[in-house]
Amino acid sequence: MDTQQFIPNSLQNKTTKTSFTWKTPSNIALVKYWGKTDPQIPKNASISFTLSNSHTITTIDFKSKNNSEANHNEINFELFFEGKKKEDFKPKIAKFFERIREYCPYLTTYTMVIHSENSFPHSSGIASSASGMSAIAMCLMSLEKSLSSVELTDEFIYKKASFLARLGSGSASRSIEGPLVVWGNHPAIKGSSDVFGIPFPYEVHEVFKNYHDAILLVDKGEKQVSSTVGHDLMYNHPFATQRFNQANENLATISEILQNGDINSFINLVESEALSLHAMMLTSNPYFILMKPNTLEIINAIWRFRNNTGSKVCFTLDAGANVHVLYPANESETVTQFIDNELSKFCQKNHYICDTVGLGAIKL
Repeated sequence: MDTQQFIPNSLQNKTTKTSFTWKTPSNIALVKYWGKTDPQIPKNASISFTLSNSHTITTIDFKSKNNSEANHNEINFELFFEGKKKEDFKPKIAKFFERIREYCPYLTTYTMVIHSENSFPHSSGIASSASGMSAIAMCLMSLEKSLSSVELTDEFIYKKASFLARLGSGSASRSIEGPLVVWGNHPAIKGSSDVFGIPFPYEVHEVFKNYHDAILLVDKGEKQVSSTVGHDLMYNHPFATQRFNQANENLATISEILQNGDINSFINLVESEALSLHAMMLTSNPYFILMKPNTLEIINAIWRFRNNTGSKVCFTLDAGANVHVLYPANESETVTQFIDNELSKFCQKNHYICDTVGLGAIKL
């Protein structure tokens, strides 16, 4: 793991005041990772669709510290989420900044004011930490680019941003680029790494391009068990080794599926992965359930619809109660009608988000 490449040694340019804004998406894993070692190294590789409409917009205002200001070794920042100061979010961001201090020495040179907002409800099973941490990482890389006396390539910027974002949230490593991103070293994926995500390196079959994801918001509230706690419970899990092996085998399989267009095998693997993730929660100690009764209502309705119509619609789940309904672009009209007629009643206030596969971070 060569992380020395991410320690800058040519930050000779100066700026006293600057600001950057990035819009970065969430992502939905097709093969899940659940379990990691420090610092944010996954126990198995994963692959995700990068989303488009489910995103975070973050602005960071940087102002250089003057000589009279306090300890220049401290990292000083204020955080505003959707217009309000969020002290309860600060410890996680502070821990992230401490983890990346070695790779971003300019963090102690500036005071930062961070303004962030989501296009979707926070902590409801859409990966807000993925989009949030990746947005911060992209803002930091914009600053680094402006300070660097050597030209930083886009490839390096995206790679380092993914590396940094991972140290805040593992899944954030998959939110820098798109439309499919692999995170975790895997023999079937050329160039894959445990320390940053890479775009899926092979040609994807036409059927999996412009894929749709309707996110059914079964529960918009805070999860009763955080993903961080869930990952930690894999340390002594009785089925951990089998699960890590299963996920890595599934990644090799889905790599072939994405190239050959076998959509029936895609459906089977993606739904199995979703249920395996939640099976790990059910069988951990202490055990917990993030699915709600309406999650199961939706799953059963999708199975009935697929059996009755021959549709290629399927579902996946993240670490929460919400259901991601995945379907090819040519079924958009019929699946949307199905959601309106049969599935939306299981959502809070009939609320769902229509999303599509996207291309990653965008500078605003």
